[in-house]
Amino acid sequence: MDSSLEGSKSNSEFLLFPLLNIFQVNEMVFARLTSLISVVLAASQITSAALTKRVTCSTGHVTANAACCKLFPIVDKIQQDLFDGGECGEEAHSALRLAFHDAIGFSIHGGKGGGADGSILIFNATEEAFRIRSYLTDANGGIDDITSRQFPVFQETGLTAGDFVHLAAAIGTANCPGAPRLQFMFGRPAPRAPAPDLTVPEPTDSVTAILERFADAGFSAREAVALLSSHTIAAADVVDPTIPGTPFDSTVGTFDSQVFLEVLLKGSLFPGNGSQPGEVLSPLHGEMRLQSDFLIARDPRTACFWQEKINNQALMVSEFKAAMAKLQVLGQRNLIDCSDVVPVPKTLTTPIKFPASFSRRDVDIACPQLPFPNLATVAGPAPTIPPVYVYSQ
Repeated sequence: MDSSLEGSKSNSEFLLFPLLNIFQVNEMVFARLTSLISVVLAASQITSAALTKRVTCSTGHVTANAACCKLFPIVDKIQQDLFDGGECGEEAHSALRLAFHDAIGFSIHGGKGGGADGSILIFNATEEAFRIRSYLTDANGGIDDITSRQFPVFQETGLTAGDFVHLAAAIGTANCPGAPRLQFMFGRPAPRAPAPDLTVPEPTDSVTAILERFADAGFSAREAVALLSSHTIAAADVVDPTIPGTPFDSTVGTFDSQVFLEVLLKGSLFPGNGSQPGEVLSPLHGEMRLQSDFLIARDPRTACFWQEKINNQALMVSEFKAAMAKLQVLGQRNLIDCSDVVPVPKTLTTPIKFPASFSRRDVDIACPQLPFPNLATVAGPAPTIPPVYVYSQ
């Protein structure tokens, strides 16, 4: 009861019980009204679902919109020609990276590109040449491999570059066990110009610079960390060019939270030719640790967003899917939801583990407010992580 009613009790106690009765009646009425509204909304949703017409395409696929029918054969073609029939390999990892580099060329304030428009594929020579802040750091380093692979397939599909880039990313991600089924929105126009330089965050950047770049594109610190879930299936090709295809965690073929755990392990070695710009000490032979991941995992603005994803597959997947849905439509409008053309990924239910020879004592706890999950340790000696296959042109 609020202070005004307490005051009325002391001054006019005879009014209290009538007031209580009024409040109780009002609460009952409100509760019944709320229940009635809930029933009406539920019935409306059921009716709406029943009235939604599903379309059977000539291929036999069923979709919510006839405009999506043309995409099913294209999905099959992309799987066969880019992803070796549906593998979670280097091409799938790179397609997801390409979609990020394409879409992040955008600002909510304007003047930084068309967003998720496919400009990185059409204007590849321009965007791949960008260098940020240091002659040692190539913003789109390694992207030329995937654009050279994608471009001939893109030309055969009849899609715009933006639709192709972001459809390929959704398909490639779906090939990885544990990944979410990403949204795919269809109908992007052709890109008009390349994105300008200084839009792609670099592993040599400070956490402040990275968060400011994400904020400029419309993303919170939590969403920025969510997008870094992509590193669970990623590898570095150019940070240390002597060891291309060096993964960021020990389970690069599955979309799990292992990367969030292993980035918090104490580092002791460099996997290749010594320290490189954008690289810090790694805990495992054969594993690359980016300076930016290391710092974000330990920064007070982002550490808890990072740590809470360890062994929390549902949280990691749901936040990544939501952030990607936002990323893949930056700068776009009037699109058609064709998400049902995206393959359904295999589920992943097994808990993650510490790599062999590691335990809780090897973790840099950066978010003491959260309990750290209890994890088992893989049996055996400390592993050497093999590189992922790197295709040649």
